[in-house]
Amino acid sequence: MAMELLRVAVIGAGAAGLCAARHVLSRPERFAPPVVFELTANVGGTWRYQERVGPDVRCSMYKNLRTNLPKEVMMFPDFPFNQQLNSFLSHQDVRRYLEDYCRQYRIRPHIRFHSAVEEVKPAVVTTEDGENRTRTTWEVTACDTSGCRTTATFDAVFVCSGHYSEPNIPSVPGLENFKGQVLHSHTYRSAEPFSSRSVVVLGAKASGIDISLELAKAGAQVTLSHRGPPLVAALPAEIRQSSPPVAVQDDGRICFQDGSVRAADVLLFCTGYNFSFPFLDGGRLGLELEEQLVAPLYRFMMPPAFPSLVFIGLCKSICPFTNFHCQVQFALGALAGSPALPSRAQMAAEARLALQKKADGGAARRHLLVMGGDQWEYLAELAADTGFAPPPPVVRSLFEEVWRQRGLQPDSYRKLNYRLLNDTQWQVVDTA
Repeated sequence: MAMELLRVAVIGAGAAGLCAARHVLSRPERFAPPVVFELTANVGGTWRYQERVGPDVRCSMYKNLRTNLPKEVMMFPDFPFNQQLNSFLSHQDVRRYLEDYCRQYRIRPHIRFHSAVEEVKPAVVTTEDGENRTRTTWEVTACDTSGCRTTATFDAVFVCSGHYSEPNIPSVPGLENFKGQVLHSHTYRSAEPFSSRSVVVLGAKASGIDISLELAKAGAQVTLSHRGPPLVAALPAEIRQSSPPVAVQDDGRICFQDGSVRAADVLLFCTGYNFSFPFLDGGRLGLELEEQLVAPLYRFMMPPAFPSLVFIGLCKSICPFTNFHCQVQFALGALAGSPALPSRAQMAAEARLALQKKADGGAARRHLLVMGGDQWEYLAELAADTGFAPPPPVVRSLFEEVWRQRGLQPDSYRKLNYRLLNDTQWQVVDTA
C-alpha cells in the first residue's frame, strides 16, 4: 500500500518560505507539493523594497541598504549568487537572487498570492492503523483580496512570515512631549529629508550605525544613543555618541542617562522588531507568544505539544539563509520520521534547558533567541541528527572576520570582496 503523502502549508514567500517550499518539492516520495500563502503580490518578503510607507507596508528596507554579510556566506548552500557581483549586495541583488531561486526550483505555481492567513488551528485525527494512535492536522484559514475565505487541512505548517515588519518602540517617559518628528527605521527610506536637521538615533546595532552614517553624509547632526559602552568603531566626527534617553521634558528636550539634556528635530528608533503571529492562539498551542520571544520551542522551531507546527528563522544574530536551509531540512526529516522526535516531555525539557543556559549566561529575556557564536554548534547538531552536510568551517571563519571588520570600520568594511577557496579557506580578492 502506497504511503500517504504529507500535506504542508508554508506561510510566507520570503527567503525562509521559499527555502521550505523548495525542499518540500525535492521530496515527492514523502510530501505532496506545498501550498505557500503569501500576503503580497510577489516573492522576496522583506527583500522587496517599497518606497511607500504606511501601516499596510511590510517592507523595512531603506533605499541604499547593502547587506552586512558577504554573498559567499549569505547564500543558500545549494544555490550560489552570481559570482560577478560584489561580495556585499544591494537589496535589489538579493531580491533578484530570491526570484531566481523561486524560478530554478519551480516554486511559483505553488504560491497563493494576496492570501492573508487569518487562523491556524490544530485538529486531532485518529489514524486507522489499529493502534488508536493520534496525529495532529492543521486547519489553515486564509482570505484573498476579494474577501473570500477558504479553509484547507494540512499535516504540517511552516511559519515563515518573518520578523522585520512590526516595529519595536521602547517606552520613553514623556515621549508625547517631543516637538519634532518621531519615527522607526521601518519607515526610514533615505537620508536627504534629514539634511541639516539634528537627529537622535536610538540603537547602535547594524541598522542604527548604517543609518547614522547615511545621515551624517547627508549633513545631519547625529547623536547615536545606545545602552552599551562607547563604540570603538571609527565613526565620522559628525556622529557623537551618548547614553540612552530616560525621558522627554515638558519643553520637548531629551534627557539622557548621563544627565545631559538636548534638543533635537528628529528621534529615530533603530530598536528592532517584535514577533507577531495574529493567526496563532498561543495558549491553545502551549506557547508564550511575546514581542521578543516565542517559547518553548524544541530546537528553536517546534512547540513540544505540536511539533508539526514549525517556525523557521526566529533566531537572531545568525547567518540567515544558511540557518533556514538547515532548519527546514531537520524539520522535514522529523516530519518524515528521521530523526525520530523525542517524547513531548523530553522536547519540552530540552527547550527549557536551551533557554535556561542562555539566561544563566546573562542574556535578558528579550535576547534569549539571539544566537551569535552558538549558531554553529546548533546547525552542526541539526545536520548530524538529520544526515545532511553542516556549513563548512569556511562559512564560520568568514562570518566572524566580517563581524570583526564591521566593528572596527563600519563605513568601509563593505569595500572588500572575498572568494571561498575550499571548505576551510577564503581570501580577499580586491576592493569594491
